[in-house]
Amino acid sequence: MAKKLFGTDGIRGIPGEYPLDDATLERIGFALGEYVFARQPSKGAGPRVLIGRDTRESGPHISEQIARGLDAAGAEAIAAGVLTTPGVAWLVSHEGFSAGLVISASHNPYHDNGVKLISASGMKFPDAVEATIEEGILSPTAARGPARQHKIDHSGDEKLHQDYIAGLRGAVLPGATLQGMKIVLDCANGAASKLGPELFRSLGANVIAIHHEPDGRNINKDCGSLHPQEMQKRVVETGAALGVAFDGDADRAIFATATGKRVDGDGVLLTAGRYLQSTGKLKGGAIVGTTMANLGLERALEKSGLKLTRTDVGDRYVLEEMQRSGANLGGEQSGHILFLDDATTGDGMLTAVKVASLVSICGPLDKLVADLRIFPQKIVNMKVREKPPLASLPEVVRTLQEAETALGKTGRVVLRYSGTEPLARVMVEAEHEEDVARWTEILGSALRAAIGA
Repeated sequence: MAKKLFGTDGIRGIPGEYPLDDATLERIGFALGEYVFARQPSKGAGPRVLIGRDTRESGPHISEQIARGLDAAGAEAIAAGVLTTPGVAWLVSHEGFSAGLVISASHNPYHDNGVKLISASGMKFPDAVEATIEEGILSPTAARGPARQHKIDHSGDEKLHQDYIAGLRGAVLPGATLQGMKIVLDCANGAASKLGPELFRSLGANVIAIHHEPDGRNINKDCGSLHPQEMQKRVVETGAALGVAFDGDADRAIFATATGKRVDGDGVLLTAGRYLQSTGKLKGGAIVGTTMANLGLERALEKSGLKLTRTDVGDRYVLEEMQRSGANLGGEQSGHILFLDDATTGDGMLTAVKVASLVSICGPLDKLVADLRIFPQKIVNMKVREKPPLASLPEVVRTLQEAETALGKTGRVVLRYSGTEPLARVMVEAEHEEDVARWTEILGSALRAAIGA
């Protein structure tokens, strides 16, 4: 059964409107609480659910409504305050919480928000469990116990924050030192605004923090991983060895070399993959990426005797393939990287620790990605009125086959729907810019004619 509320990254919406209206938020808390309570051992304390949020002004109110639902279901809501999504995941898995919940819309503007659920393992719930919880949320006959007016301490638990930072400090690679390394951190006015600079200063780095003063409305605004230009510029101006730009909930990171060159998730996978291979620590026989990984990454990995396994877009699919194959390195071009030996989910701050370690051990990031040739790529998003299976659209299928035949081994085409928005995405990658432009336009026209809004 197709899920109605959960996309690839939780439940998204506009605060105050369905599904982020007060009644539905309380039902989300109740359904999650009911689910974990049913799986709690009969003896001992009741289930504890950790709630973290990013810096959006709507976060505290959403926290309270969800906490009311959890309370009514017999679960205890523990407030982590402003904390990154991977920080909540790490704490859930390391400190015995029954589940975690993050209030964030990741890289979206402040007026959006969302709810992400995390299982006791520190990973996202499987699709089947999300479907079960969703059924509880949507059930018109679901019982509700009496809930107290629930006020939570929005400042969070400082000990939890320090526990998480201590875990990240332990991820520095053997032989690396960040002492004296100058690093520019763009915190996106989001969840890493305090924790990011604190982490790297505790490791001895000389931190230049930008966009680290959230006001509830400036999260991701012309900054962060989607807008790293100022970070790149500041790296060059200050003579920094490295630049890092997080997104709003810091589950991803984009980097800049000392010369200001942008390095995305493909560059991180190449650099980290080669290092793990050289130390005999790469597992699973391949690095796991998605259909969006650039052809240049695949070619560069091949030169080093490494294989790239592709999955559908979405960190849950990358994780599923890593678990299936036993791989310990995977991720997305967006900068969402999974170091599975260290964490259960993609973590921008963890990735930044790893990349800074690699610069310390192996030399400038410019050198480490020097042979990564990025093939021209264009992605077009278009609004759609519905999301039928793409294979059910004859003209789209015909045009796709024509493009794939024309490009052959010198290019790739990916058509897919957004998991969180009413959008279809067209990605074309080829050796020549003119081929990219031509086929993007042709495929976009075919999609627009079939299902465009």
